[in-house]
Amino acid sequence: MIDPQILRTDPDRIRESQRRRGEDVTVVDRLIEADTAKRAAQAHFDELRNQQKLIGKEIGPLQGALKKASDDTAKVAAQAELDALMAKATDLADRTKAAEAAANEQAEVTDALWLQLANLVNLDSPVGGEEDFVTLEHVGTPRDFAADGFEPRDHLEIGEMLGAIDTVRGAKVSGSRFFYLRGVGAQLEFALLNMAMAQATANGFIPMITPSLVLPSAMDGTGFLGQAAENVYRVEADDLYLVGTSEVPLAAYHSDEIIDAKELPIRYAGWSSCFRREAGTYGKDTRGIIRVHQFDKVEMFVYCDPADAENEHQRLLQWEKDFIDALEIPYRVIDVATGDLGSSAARKFDIEAWIPTQGTYREVTSTSNTTEFQARRLKIRMRDGDKTQPLATLNGTLVAMPRIIVAILENHQQADGSVVIPQALRPFLGGVSAFTPKG
Repeated sequence: MIDPQILRTDPDRIRESQRRRGEDVTVVDRLIEADTAKRAAQAHFDELRNQQKLIGKEIGPLQGALKKASDDTAKVAAQAELDALMAKATDLADRTKAAEAAANEQAEVTDALWLQLANLVNLDSPVGGEEDFVTLEHVGTPRDFAADGFEPRDHLEIGEMLGAIDTVRGAKVSGSRFFYLRGVGAQLEFALLNMAMAQATANGFIPMITPSLVLPSAMDGTGFLGQAAENVYRVEADDLYLVGTSEVPLAAYHSDEIIDAKELPIRYAGWSSCFRREAGTYGKDTRGIIRVHQFDKVEMFVYCDPADAENEHQRLLQWEKDFIDALEIPYRVIDVATGDLGSSAARKFDIEAWIPTQGTYREVTSTSNTTEFQARRLKIRMRDGDKTQPLATLNGTLVAMPRIIVAILENHQQADGSVVIPQALRPFLGGVSAFTPKG
């Protein structure tokens, strides 16, 4: 959620953000109108409620005077005054109840409109759609397989030769876009998980294993029931959602809490299985394990002072780069365009690994600065002395299986189908230096 004061004092800032995202600008005007009506309705209710309190203070003394009245004339007068006041109180109670209902109804209308607004984009983000990103840097040089004397195999062929990937039985058991990692494939995932957690804890992250099922409030609070809702799995019988990233349970972990500013930043590294419907991707990446419905991931998540959010965003990006550097994979870093940010992010950087058989770079990590947007929706605040305010949250993927596995298999393959293990990963595989084909 955006700070309501921005709506009331600088609505053009929100309009410009919506325009850059390619989203509805007119919702801002509807929200201004609804917010004005909400505050007026709340003020009317508060005024009537205050009148009720004042009448309540008058009723007590009148009841006391009635009891103390010494003659009939005095009693009649006191009773008449009390009856008139009680009638007024009854009428006021009815009006107050109606005003409260009207205020609540208007608040619901306003809240619904707020949920239609995405976070304010960072003005340094490039404007446009998915293809309008800006490349910030290239790291490493794609391998020249021709110079090595062979045509590279794709990850699925290599994985099948190694006995590491089984998509045929994955489809038999669960349907399309499911797979098994077996043997050295499973070992590779465990090694990557342990390597990621080792790096994260060395950098001060608290390791977490998070729930895969969450309440609607957690999904909504992190912004995943808006434009991303079509890719979310819902368990209708229990009104629970399968998470597409541990960002969701990590963000909701401190919901409805106030955190002392002295404790910030708080950094978590969450491992979870992730589930995505991949709606709208029919026919895309149908071969192999690049685009699947279930995968595992280590996600970094940070709570910090909003004043430090941009610096923290750069730190998250650097930690992601350190991990990919250690795996000796060529990659590029892109500044994601405003139309491809997702509703919660103000700015997002992606790392895309080189995939030799596709001749292109594919996303393997992403880090987003969501500023105060999620914290406001989840009611997470920081206390600095006497001041209490929303804090900032950020997220970043440290390692996402299976895409990083794809990148390792394709970039480090050899002519005989074997795969050389990067030096940094070998300690997590018991010192194994290469995987070799079976048989």
